[in-house]
Amino acid sequence: MPTHFKSDIEIARETPMRHIREIASAAGIDDVHVEQYGNHKAKIDAKFLSAWADKPDGKLILVTAMTPTPAGEGKTTTTVGLADALRKIGKKSVVALREPSLGPVFGIKGGAAGGGRAQVVPMEDINLHFTGDFHAIGAANNLLAAMLDNHIFQGNALGLDGRRVTWRRAVDMNDRQLRHIASGLGGRVNGVPREDGFDITVASEIMAVLCLSSGIDDLKARLSRMVVGYTREETPVTAGELNAAGAMAALLKDALKPNLVQTLEGTPAFVHGGPFANIAHGCNSVTATRMALKPGDYAVTEAGFGADLGAEKFIDIKCRMAGLAPNAAVVVATVRALKHHGGAGKEDLNGENLAALGKGLPNLLRHVENMTKVFGLPTVVAINRFPGDTETELKRIEASCRELGVNVALSEVWSGGGEGGKALAEEVVRLCDRPSEIAYAYPLDASIEEKIDAIARKIYRADGADLTSDARKQAKRLTDLGFGGLPICMAKTQYSFSDDQNLLGAPEGFRVTVRNLKVSAGAGFIVARTGDIMTMPGLPKVPSAEKIDVDSDGRISGLF
Repeated sequence: MPTHFKSDIEIARETPMRHIREIASAAGIDDVHVEQYGNHKAKIDAKFLSAWADKPDGKLILVTAMTPTPAGEGKTTTTVGLADALRKIGKKSVVALREPSLGPVFGIKGGAAGGGRAQVVPMEDINLHFTGDFHAIGAANNLLAAMLDNHIFQGNALGLDGRRVTWRRAVDMNDRQLRHIASGLGGRVNGVPREDGFDITVASEIMAVLCLSSGIDDLKARLSRMVVGYTREETPVTAGELNAAGAMAALLKDALKPNLVQTLEGTPAFVHGGPFANIAHGCNSVTATRMALKPGDYAVTEAGFGADLGAEKFIDIKCRMAGLAPNAAVVVATVRALKHHGGAGKEDLNGENLAALGKGLPNLLRHVENMTKVFGLPTVVAINRFPGDTETELKRIEASCRELGVNVALSEVWSGGGEGGKALAEEVVRLCDRPSEIAYAYPLDASIEEKIDAIARKIYRADGADLTSDARKQAKRLTDLGFGGLPICMAKTQYSFSDDQNLLGAPEGFRVTVRNLKVSAGAGFIVARTGDIMTMPGLPKVPSAEKIDVDSDGRISGLF
């Protein structure tokens, strides 16, 4: 038995990378569209899509997961490994992922570049500053905040009510101290005092806008539509009225271009954008997905957290807006996570426990049913295998899934790379050849309340949704302002189907409470906030940042 398992960063560092122009060439991307950031990163100009406009898209594969547990399920690892595995069986594949946020990297979750033998590289760069996209988004966010407060200071011609300013500042770090602050203190020359606050950059509406924009003109139009606050008469004031959209777009022009990197096995990987899945829509950019569909027979992408959050928003928001439709879905699960949802303690997750497994299985099966019956997608369950998983446990999962007409494939990509995902790849190819027609959880012409209730009942299996009195007033106001036809982006805990993170498994007999509604007019959806979801996380007692270091040669350690 080995006494030391190599860390993700050790594996990544030991694997030679190919020059990024070689990766681009293998994907059919002409040099004229490649903007290098060193030898192993590049941005791809959107004109690449125009050059390939006549080529039919490849098959789109959506990777999602059961309800997450604190241990993680390996969704990104499976996504990367599946793309590598497709190439192992002779298919041309490309992967499209979100960029990691510095908040989780230095917090509790760690990086988001996959793991083991299924990673995108250079992982240090991807998990840290990368190509500067998040910094550009933060700068654009804070430029708008500065222009807003300057407008108020310089006479407030638009009549913004300081008590109804909805635009917050942003920083890409978990910093609870900045959730609620007072700004403009220190006398008249220092601004107009008001309550203020910071969101983490990935929660900024600009992040969602960038990821949903089809190009620079669409980006400017969306930025102009963003609501920054209201007058005393409750008339919305927009970034366009502050004449801020052009300058913000200037800051974002390079961030709008998708980033090209590679997997450890040389599969082209677009890594671009990163909206939080329990606050925003949780998907990589539309442009990156479209680019991945052109050069490959198969484009593999993922949605954030479990299928109740990420996959629902991927389909009801991203696919609906962009005209995309997955050909197949993969639901990632682990035996350990199922036992966690069945009530097993952390110390009991390694040994065989069929009782806890049986109690946790309904969580996975509910996600599978949602993908097949609600959204109409051919689906396979990928079991991210751990050394302690027993054959009896694996057969129990397989039998339960087959009752729903869904096959199970073991995924051993963490230890084996693409070779460990060949069975999954073969099943995905089979599913992609089946006819399917995507469905949505609700029609856009339903009322705001009806759309929220449909998500709660169909996806979460709640008995319904309740809006607080404030939320009901907001729903009426947003409808009166013409926003009633927008899709809904549910802000909910990722740890439960319900809005209570302590209700594990597949809870029944609960209702979802929506505390407030906020329009993201630029992104094009209404955020319905439940529970105690925050837009600025905090660091844990022992943050991952304490383990990260760099030596005198510039070699980083501690990233995972």
